Amino acid sequence: RNRSSYHAKCYFLVKQSKAMPFAFSILNRYETKLAETVVANNELLAKPKNIRDAYSFLRIKEIDSLALANAIQNYHKAWNNYRKIGYGIPTFHKKRSDWAYQTNCQYIKQDEAYLNNGTAKFIDAKHVKLPKLGVVRIAGLRKLIKERLFKHIPTRIGTVTLKKTAEDQFYLSMQSGSDLAFVKELPKTQNQIGIDLNLDNFLTNSNGAMVANPHFYRQAEKKLAHAQRVLSRRQRRAKKARRNLRTAKNYQKQRLIVAKLHDRIRRQREDFLQVLSTALIKNHDLVVAEELRSKNLLKNHALSQAISDVGWRKFLNMLAYKGRLYGKEFITIDPKYTTQRCHACGTIMGHNGYKKLKLKDREWTCPICHTYHIRDWNAAVNILQKGLGSWQNPKKQAT
Repeated sequence: RNRSSYHAKCYFLVKQSKAMPFAFSILNRYETKLAETVVANNELLAKPKNIRDAYSFLRIKEIDSLALANAIQNYHKAWNNYRKIGYGIPTFHKKRSDWAYQTNCQYIKQDEAYLNNGTAKFIDAKHVKLPKLGVVRIAGLRKLIKERLFKHIPTRIGTVTLKKTAEDQFYLSMQSGSDLAFVKELPKTQNQIGIDLNLDNFLTNSNGAMVANPHFYRQAEKKLAHAQRVLSRRQRRAKKARRNLRTAKNYQKQRLIVAKLHDRIRRQREDFLQVLSTALIKNHDLVVAEELRSKNLLKNHALSQAISDVGWRKFLNMLAYKGRLYGKEFITIDPKYTTQRCHACGTIMGHNGYKKLKLKDREWTCPICHTYHIRDWNAAVNILQKGLGSWQNPKKQAT
């Protein structure tokens, strides 16, 4: 974990004192380069001025000073995280078609913070003023922000992020805070539900209802594959003619087509997950789901594309923050035995001589209580029972 710090210390001492180099182990080429990088970084992190002196693009006057301060702060955070983890040397972002930068809103000599009196502010519902950029026209504004702007409700703007996507779309996001809640807590419904996430259907709940898997990526896969082949062909032609890809018009046109296809898939998935998660939270006081480790699931190469397409991790994150936002409860449980257990009598398949259920077994009958089960529905009921704490052990049979 601290091997790179050890190499840097050895390299620094040998370089500075030039005494007793035999006291340290000989460093290979990679270790020497790593040590040089760490030592140079330590000198840069000593003072923020050192970073500006080292990189000329940070001294351009047109750059917002707060954006520069955020970049330097992120540089510090990246190296601090590297020291904690011990691998993955931080590097600068490469020049790409998508980029983003952050600045901050300041309230200079203001008694109260509003949406229209800071250094980053709303002029009206269609225009925003940003440091260095000036007045920027925006396409739309959320209803709750528009109400706060026109009713003059105290609201502080914190971090402001301007982002350009690969399909040449610009997005402006503002981190806002207020003593008055942005949304009200929803009324209680006295309903609880457990959900089982799977690939055949997106989810099955403990009431037996199923939500179909939309397969957004698969629907666009053929069209996307054709567009990417055209892009690859135009890239080869541009390189053969020794033209820069940034100035190759045909390549850039096709790059936009591919980027828009990817963005369309992303927006479709985002809308589907937002609508479904909001409906679950609004209609239930308690939502219980199984804790999924997508990183581990993606190691299965046969299912990795399908798992990436459904967006389970994002869906669970949405349920978590919407539960806190609307005053509802969302919990995740360990999925162990949820698919192998009979929710009626508690018998666990694969134990006590009973045959374990395989992935292909979508329907089964309990050998003890003879209850007929649909695998996903039974798992959803088990998830809810585990979340409520009513999970029961198998009933002992008389001998």
